[in-house]
Order: sequence, then structure tokens, then C-alpha cells
Amino acid sequence: MGKFEFLDHPSDAYIAAYGRDLKEAFENAALAMFEVMTDTKSVKPVRKVEIRVNGYDLLSLLYNWLEALLYHYGVQNLVFSKFKVNYIKKERDAYVLKGEAWGEEFDPSRHEARVEVKAVTYSLMEVKEGRGGIILKFVLDI
Repeated sequence: MGKFEFLDHPSDAYIAAYGRDLKEAFENAALAMFEVMTDTKSVKPVRKVEIRVNGYDLLSLLYNWLEALLYHYGVQNLVFSKFKVNYIKKERDAYVLKGEAWGEEFDPSRHEARVEVKAVTYSLMEVKEGRGGIILKFVLDI
């Protein structure tokens, strides 16, 4: 089992991301989203962005994590290649994630332009515990 895989979908990017625990699975979900947009191996981790998101459940936490990263792409033209989830914890009635992403500004002379992700969706979204750890499934509107 790798970090993630692309699943069959007629029009959008359907992804399964894997991890030994929730933190690693969330990191790999973020990597997969940016892999849809560019070759992440060409992205230098020179700029760090801190992310803190809440969710009323794990699905909304995943959605908000990916949307926060997508926001930095849309507003600051940043693409990321390295992710670190420092913690995911339940506080009162919400889950909280604090993490970091490293990347750089998209440069068309060095970064392959693949497909732009328009939005994260709740379509087919799942958080499951499997034999080898956590499996996250989600669809990106492209």
C-alpha cells in the first residue's frame, strides 16, 4: 500500500489516501491533492504555511484541511510538496487539526501544470479504519 491512489471516476479526481494513523493519512491526502495539480517532486519545500482547522466530525475536518490548503493555492499561487500534521484531537464538540505545509510559488517554467482543482467535495467521502491503518476517500472537483 502506497501513500495514495487515484480511483475510477467519470469526471473528477477520486482519491484514496492511506496512513498508519489519521495524521499520516491526512498528510497523504494533501499530497495527493497537489499531485493532481502538479508533479510534487518538482516543488521545493522552501516556504512554510501553518494550518489550523476545525471540523464537527472527521469528514468535515478532512474537507476543511484540504480546503485550507487549496485556499493558499488560489490566493497565493502556492503549491506544496511536504505536509506535517502535528495533531488531530477532539476538543469539546469539534475535532481540531494543527499542521504545516511546505512548498513554493507555482512557476510554470519549473512546475508541470496538470489539472486545476476547483473544490473539495463531500461526494463519496469516507474515513475508514482498515487492517493496515486509516483509509481516506474523497472527490476533488476538477
